[in-house]
Amino acid sequence: MSREQRGPNEKLGAVLALAGISNAGLARRVNDLGAQRGLTLRYDKTSVARWVSKGMVPQGAAPHLIAAAIGQKLGRPVPLHEIGLADADPAPEVGLAFPRDVGQAVRSATDLYRLDLAGRRAGSGGIWQSLAGSFAVSAYATPASRWLITPADSSVARDVGPGEGSGAPLKVGHSDVQKLREAAEDARRWDSKYGGGDWRSSMVPECLRVEAAPLLLGSYSDEVGRALFGASAELTRLAGWMAFDTGQQEAAQRYYIQALRLARAAADVPLGGYVLATMSLQATYRGFGDEGVDLAQAALERNRGLATARTMSFFRLVEARAHARANDAPAAGGALKAAESWLERARPGDNDPSWLGFYSYDRFAADAAECYRDLKAPRQVRRFTEQALSKPTEEFVRSHGLRLVVSAVAELESGNLDAACEQGVRAVEVAGRISSARTTEYVKDLLHRLEPYGDEPQVVELRERARPLLMTPA
Repeated sequence: MSREQRGPNEKLGAVLALAGISNAGLARRVNDLGAQRGLTLRYDKTSVARWVSKGMVPQGAAPHLIAAAIGQKLGRPVPLHEIGLADADPAPEVGLAFPRDVGQAVRSATDLYRLDLAGRRAGSGGIWQSLAGSFAVSAYATPASRWLITPADSSVARDVGPGEGSGAPLKVGHSDVQKLREAAEDARRWDSKYGGGDWRSSMVPECLRVEAAPLLLGSYSDEVGRALFGASAELTRLAGWMAFDTGQQEAAQRYYIQALRLARAAADVPLGGYVLATMSLQATYRGFGDEGVDLAQAALERNRGLATARTMSFFRLVEARAHARANDAPAAGGALKAAESWLERARPGDNDPSWLGFYSYDRFAADAAECYRDLKAPRQVRRFTEQALSKPTEEFVRSHGLRLVVSAVAELESGNLDAACEQGVRAVEVAGRISSARTTEYVKDLLHRLEPYGDEPQVVELRERARPLLMTPA
């Protein structure tokens, strides 16, 4: 349904012309974005013509999908007022700000936490359907630059007076912070084993709303506040990682930005680097290799002389992933060599952060294999994948499934169709045990690569085995 404005929407027409999108093209993009969010939309070029020439305003999520579709083409966020749809149902650009002031940072993060629950209760695709701003790598520019300039706030102590909140002011102590850290540790284990879409993983946004938000809005000393911001940053980054794993890129981006701001308030430079590294992985995964390099190098720059050897190794590994996606083989090779060198310097007694517990030589080998996959070097992919798969574990099920797909691609590019399908079958079995849109996308990519061999019996069998997985909503 639509409601009518007064006269043509000249703003929308002008931005469409600027983006070079036809009426039919916009309708197609909006329908596709809606389908990704579980909506069945049937807009066509006539619908768009009404929006432009008659000022009709589509209701529901459509205005925000229009902004997202145009934003994808322009490569930047497009607010509703820029396209003349500011009168549509409100969907604040919550979570995209990186405030300089600590108090504003608390409000920015807690607004994000609260809005998430509102969407989950409302149903119809959740809050991220109504927010709907597309992933725009340019949204990371300001957070990264502000973090590089000032990676720690001078003071975060907070004293809430009796009249400033609802009820008695909450006095926060170290025991409250410890509960958040334990929640983050539990969430990391569930995510690795069952995927970001598992119902237990989905409790992280609830924990942020119910547990973290009231604490952040309470009273605390500078010491307790630093610890609180650090624990909240870890949970917020995890919420972003789980959203990323389930294909909710716009949600992940907002969580990552807030996690980085909280890490700055915690004065935890390695944790801020870790958030930047996950931002880099997202940018790389979305095809923005150059921006992924910038984000990874931002993580490295501030951590020289601060982070442990294992942490620096991981940052260099993430940088290698981005260089490989940008098709810069020399730079990728150099970053991989540096990552391996840092890893060799790591010692059991090092004070590694708890959030780095997943990182070992197996993980290094797995990401190195993906680097060489992007660089189309199947021999190197096979070598590193064999190392990555040498110690399968039930603790990191999703990672094991991704490695199997990468191994299958390497076998296929080496001309070993039987081995590729064998690994593919194993990957599908693993993917069926977890809830991870990212793993499903890897399987889809493998099946696409196998299309030239579509009539071969082993390919037919693999496709049939994968059918239930591909029919399951992400």
